[in-house]
Amino acid sequence: MGKSKGTSLFENGLIWFGAAVSVAEIMTGTYFAPIGFEKGLAAIVIGHVLGCFLLFLAGVIGGRTRKSAMETVKMSFGEKGSLLFSVLNIVQLLGWTGIMIYDGAISANGLLGVGHPLWCILIGGLIILWIIIGIKNLGKLNTVAMAALFVLTAILGFVIFSGGHPVGLPAGALSFGAAIELSVAMPLSWLPLISDYTREAEEPVKASAVSAVVYGFVSTMMYVIGMSAALFTGESDIAAIMLKAGLGIAGLVIIVLSTVTTTFLDALSAGISAESVSKKINGKWIAVAATVIGTIAAMIFPMDDITEFLYLIGSVFAPMIAVQITMFFILKKDFGSSSFSVVNLMVWFIGFIIYRLFMHLDLPLGSTLPAMLVTMIICYVGGRFFGGTNPEKQSVATSQSELTTTDQTEK
Repeated sequence: MGKSKGTSLFENGLIWFGAAVSVAEIMTGTYFAPIGFEKGLAAIVIGHVLGCFLLFLAGVIGGRTRKSAMETVKMSFGEKGSLLFSVLNIVQLLGWTGIMIYDGAISANGLLGVGHPLWCILIGGLIILWIIIGIKNLGKLNTVAMAALFVLTAILGFVIFSGGHPVGLPAGALSFGAAIELSVAMPLSWLPLISDYTREAEEPVKASAVSAVVYGFVSTMMYVIGMSAALFTGESDIAAIMLKAGLGIAGLVIIVLSTVTTTFLDALSAGISAESVSKKINGKWIAVAATVIGTIAAMIFPMDDITEFLYLIGSVFAPMIAVQITMFFILKKDFGSSSFSVVNLMVWFIGFIIYRLFMHLDLPLGSTLPAMLVTMIICYVGGRFFGGTNPEKQSVATSQSELTTTDQTEK
């Protein structure tokens, strides 16, 4: 049986375009309004450049080794460490699923008031449909959906920017460093997911680059639309922004479709992460279950302010990727099968503490970059004292071994 064809650069670009166009990204953009347009734009761009560069590196690790995101974690943190991050990743993905459905339903109900629970069920049902169809079979449906979203968000942006001058800075305290953290946090939330898709790409390095660039550009646009909407319309509610922009049904389509195309990736990766915990688990049905849980949570719990959730994601996954980058690209070692993987877990925990401490210092460039640099230095020093193997060579050797076994079986 021949090897199935991998995903193309265009398909990977579509995936991450859909990930970036979301109500949550626009809502997060509204938080930047208190520091004004120029400072807000600078913070958004700086944060996204940093976050998307890390996203690219994470995608390369998974693409080159042909491993899912949580499988690549095993290379640095071992089997038990991977279980820890798999559980943390599933928890954050369940959180995102609930948050996205909640935001989408609240906003949709503001445009067509049929009830928040009903919108939750409708959006959740569409996400399940997307999961069942599968990422490789969406084809023209995904292309049409992305084209519609692009046109509608472009119209939304045009209407907002042509609306005149800012109505005044909203009340609220936000430092430049904190703004960068809010910007970088969204790309960081995708770090434990990107390898789930680049591992199946025909050209993994190029696919990682396309994914990071597309996501970075579109996410930046979403943030800017949200910030501008808050500045130019004086509103932070998405439904109110859509109504002021004159987007009735079109606004409703943006809200529902963008929520589905983004949350679909969260739920699907929750299933893939669950598969790394046990091979007996069917990832697709775990993804469906994650959507059901997220839908119920969105109907029951209030999820209006996600800033603390974003900071928590950063503090967990920034040190994790710092260790992975150091091991894969700098030390070029694989400690996954070694008892010394516990060292990397200790380094990650130190990085986690450092990140949380740095958050209270209000550093000019935020907490992520300084915390990651310190974590990488500690990881490098620790890595020089312990053995390990080159992860790319090990992956190639494993693939060759599997091919040899397959040939012998066929003979």
